[in-house]
Amino acid sequence: MRRDPGERRPALILVDGPSGSGKSTLADALVRDGDPDAGLPPGAQLLRLDDVYPGWDGLEAATRHLEHHVVDEMRPGGRPRWRRWDWTADAPAEWHDLDPARPLVIEGCGSLTRAAARRATHRIWVEADDAVRRARAIARDGESFAVEWERWDAHWRAHVAREDPRALADVVVRTDAVAAAG
Repeated sequence: MRRDPGERRPALILVDGPSGSGKSTLADALVRDGDPDAGLPPGAQLLRLDDVYPGWDGLEAATRHLEHHVVDEMRPGGRPRWRRWDWTADAPAEWHDLDPARPLVIEGCGSLTRAAARRATHRIWVEADDAVRRARAIARDGESFAVEWERWDAHWRAHVAREDPRALADVVVRTDAVAAAG
């Protein structure tokens, strides 16, 4: 990824794609290793939308929360913050503050919307074959996700129809080869 040389804002990188595509793995690597060309030093802030979704039907709500409370506030004088969803209690939990002066990587289904894309410095779409994605997601999250797969996927497909996030991306990463090699 190349950063515009005139860009003064801290990097704001959105990593979107369907469940099990490899978003978390890519985001972890970006935060751990950084990307000097993208203006991203190692140790950037990381926000996972898995911590924000208000339940299995909360993809759109989390997307709007992200736009309003985080992306719009990532500016000088802004107050970016997000509210964790307690999946066990099925209720909102504590708020977490972010530093608008530090680079931020946001990963999760629904992170790349037209509104968020306008403020982001980099937009990444991660994808893999549906069978590979499902196998990864079930291996990662177990049967709790298996029983919710269709429900979640319906919300995901509605997000894709509404926002067309792949078309908003600067970079498309296909992770099937990683699954085949690993």
